[in-house]
Amino acid sequence: MKKFIDIDFGSSRYDELVQLRYKILLEPLGLKFLDSFRDKESSYLHIGCIENLDDQLVGGLVLAPVNNEEVRMMQVAVETRYQGEGIGRGLVKYAEKRAKDSGFSKIVMHAMLSVVNFYEKIGYVQEGDIFEENGITFAKMVKKL
Repeated sequence: MKKFIDIDFGSSRYDELVQLRYKILLEPLGLKFLDSFRDKESSYLHIGCIENLDDQLVGGLVLAPVNNEEVRMMQVAVETRYQGEGIGRGLVKYAEKRAKDSGFSKIVMHAMLSVVNFYEKIGYVQEGDIFEENGITFAKMVKKL
């Protein structure tokens, strides 16, 4: 059984989420997680997915306020052996609810091209041109809440 939770910044669970994001998203690209990122993340909403059987963090993401209407979804990561089980979709749905409950009316994100199709299937729309950042190609995706 999977459970979606809010994660407190600076907690041991937050440290687990940072490690998961690094392992799944940054390490394969040869990128580092810089401790300077942590300072910025204190005002973000951190969301995780726990596997109830062993209380293991198996997925997570970050919501960063852009302004009063928009929040940016970043670093959606699911442990490799749990990919394809609907955890990513569940994380995004939970994040959308939390964003709406917090007063945001729109979620934006920079999605790697390999996952654009996933986000389109759950109601996100590509906006603007494809662009490159740190050698990675992205599409801006948007969803009104």
